Amino acid sequence: MPKKIDPQLRARCVRLVREHQQEYPTLTAAVTAVARQEGVSRESVRRWLAQADVDDGTRPGVTSGESAEVKRLKTENKRLREDNEILRRASIFFASVPD
Repeated sequence: MPKKIDPQLRARCVRLVREHQQEYPTLTAAVTAVARQEGVSRESVRRWLAQADVDDGTRPGVTSGESAEVKRLKTENKRLREDNEILRRASIFFASVPD
């Protein structure tokens, strides 16, 4: 299970890359420098930056808000299916009980 990263750290890394990107020859170099400075992996910073671009609308993809909503709906759907199964079994049980 992935560990939870502090949202402030994530936002700080994205901000630092965006603010200092012009100081480096490539985006990868900027991401690597920020990752080293903040003590996180380069790949994490790269993914956070890509997701921030999606959330800002500068890159196509599923936003964080949409992703959270889908996750919430899947959880709710699973709970409702379980509730329906319990009700189905209860109705079968009570239908088979003699009066």
